Amino acid sequence: MENVLKSNKKVFGTKEWAVKNVNFISGCQHDCKYCYSKEMAIRFRRKTPDNWKKEEVRIKDLEKNYKKYKGRIMIPSSHDITPVNLESTFIILNKLLLSGNDVLIVTKPHFECINKICERFEKFKKQILFRFSIGSNDSSVLKFWEPGATDFQERLNCLKFAHKQGFETSVSCEPMLDYKIDDLIKIIIPFVTNSIWIGKANFLLKRMKTNGINDKISIEKAKELHE
Repeated sequence: MENVLKSNKKVFGTKEWAVKNVNFISGCQHDCKYCYSKEMAIRFRRKTPDNWKKEEVRIKDLEKNYKKYKGRIMIPSSHDITPVNLESTFIILNKLLLSGNDVLIVTKPHFECINKICERFEKFKKQILFRFSIGSNDSSVLKFWEPGATDFQERLNCLKFAHKQGFETSVSCEPMLDYKIDDLIKIIIPFVTNSIWIGKANFLLKRMKTNGINDKISIEKAKELHE
């Protein structure tokens, strides 16, 4: 494995990871409490806190052609890859890879999706780097902050599977959802070929307020993460 990186927050967003982001869905069924994309969609009245988790495929983005870019392309950055939108994901990935792009696939992974992506794009293996988002090795913690996403064991199984299939693998522990990060790294490090990113949540209380998360327990847990 190359390295474990503590994120430098002088650079916000995904510029540390890729030269361009490709997205094709409005909304995300994972409905993470700390989600920046949800905050932006609500702020600019594209979505509401209640309908954010209803995913809408943007047909115009599926119909685009994608050239070869100088640098890695991240897909997606403002939603996720789920069994519901997997066929749309295939369309975008196929276009990007056929154009010769190096692609960073970032996801809170579903095994069904990773299994099929590895199978369908096996011949593009050298152009693909997976980055699985895993902020805790405690499924109850993941469920609290990321209610619609997969549990820890499924994410770990995805990491192991992609690694076994010979794909490049990395993990994002951004944001860290508890302070047991050393335990998490010990579990995942044998299956990581590239890097592990570690960082705290940015503007957590502000984003939660916009996202409609105002219950006492969530606020208290958010404050604990900032201690």
